[in-house]
Amino acid sequence: MENVMKRHRKFILAVPVLAALALTGQGIAMSDDAVPAGKKLDQEIDKGAQLTLAEGRETFRFDTFGDEAFWGDALKLHQAIKGAALGGVGPGVSPRTALSVGLKVDVDALPGKLVDDLKAGRVNLDDPAVTVELLRLNAVIGVTGFFDATRALRSIGIQCALCHTAVDNSLAPGIGRRLDGWANRDLNVGAIINLSPDLSTVAALLQVDETTVRQVVTAWGPGKFDAELFLDGKGFRPDGKTAATLIPPAFGLAGVNLHTWTGWGSVTHWNAFVANLEMHGKGTFFDPRLNDPIQFPVAARAGFGDVRSDPDLISPKLPALHFYQLAIPAPAAPAGSFDAAAAARGKQIFANRARCASCHVPPTYTEPGWNMHTADEIGIDDFQANRAPDRRYRTAPLKGLWTHTKGGFYHDGRFATLGDVVNHYDAHFRLGLSGQEKNELVEYLKSL
Repeated sequence: MENVMKRHRKFILAVPVLAALALTGQGIAMSDDAVPAGKKLDQEIDKGAQLTLAEGRETFRFDTFGDEAFWGDALKLHQAIKGAALGGVGPGVSPRTALSVGLKVDVDALPGKLVDDLKAGRVNLDDPAVTVELLRLNAVIGVTGFFDATRALRSIGIQCALCHTAVDNSLAPGIGRRLDGWANRDLNVGAIINLSPDLSTVAALLQVDETTVRQVVTAWGPGKFDAELFLDGKGFRPDGKTAATLIPPAFGLAGVNLHTWTGWGSVTHWNAFVANLEMHGKGTFFDPRLNDPIQFPVAARAGFGDVRSDPDLISPKLPALHFYQLAIPAPAAPAGSFDAAAAARGKQIFANRARCASCHVPPTYTEPGWNMHTADEIGIDDFQANRAPDRRYRTAPLKGLWTHTKGGFYHDGRFATLGDVVNHYDAHFRLGLSGQEKNELVEYLKSL
């Protein structure tokens, strides 16, 4: 009994000591400062995320990575834009011509008076001087004009937004508010390149004459670009059609593994690839797969597997650019653009009878992991697959499908409609879908 009382007294005496330790931040109890510190860390993360998002948006919309040395200084596209009347060459590029080849104008970059004049029809859309003024206002999406001390256009560069931003056409067709991440399926990159008065740099890279270069790029047509041309020099498919592929959207990429139609790498790999090798910016890029002289003769010859520039204007921008792109959501389908009841039934068909969800796994609508398939697996030819390192096709994400129906479906637009895509898989996998089931499946795809 005495031993029990001694232990009890020791316990009672220990309680104030433990309390004091807790109050002074010693012992096992957490200090009062720990909770505010945790909240402070959360605040720092939130603030950092917002700053990174803003930096990435700025890069996506406006950074040329120094590529004006290629598009302006080498290709001299700024001279074609100005025209002879403004010290350039040829007739010049009027706003009407610029809009006709798919260039877009950011209405938020226009002064109020200019907006009023455009609405009233007081702007001469056939005057190249107006195009130059739009460049001076930084209003041509994806294109930056560089001006000398006399305010004359001396060079131009391009940005990510050139191919991956559309507008809502709120002021006029091609003029409106930015829609970042949307594929610009109106953009005729080949026609724009063909405006260049000097394609000798491209011809030398490909080891062909300039006439051949112009034939290749003009065959691309609206909404297409051939990123592999500078790697393997293949301008046309064996069937004589252009080797160019459709410009894909750059939204809804969070959670998606490999990027591009043929899975070259992650989103940030492709950003570095495009900024260095396609936009011809000044940075660092390493991919020893491009050293293969059989698969990539042009790239191997040019040393594209290991590119180094000093200063490096690309690498410091890649983290924030990646962050911004992953933050761009796929836009929801507009109400009334699909039959909701049919889409609900189509969702069940997508997941079950048609087996679409076995590859297009919700909510990313591509496979978690290595989202790649052989040409035989999806029932098409392997031409484009063989132009990429893994010789496979990526399972394309489907969210926001309604925004890029122009130009067709699959990497090269071979299927004109979603119905054609469904018919292809129905035949390839011998699904035996009824006409109604196919229609309902299409309505579901339109709703994503």
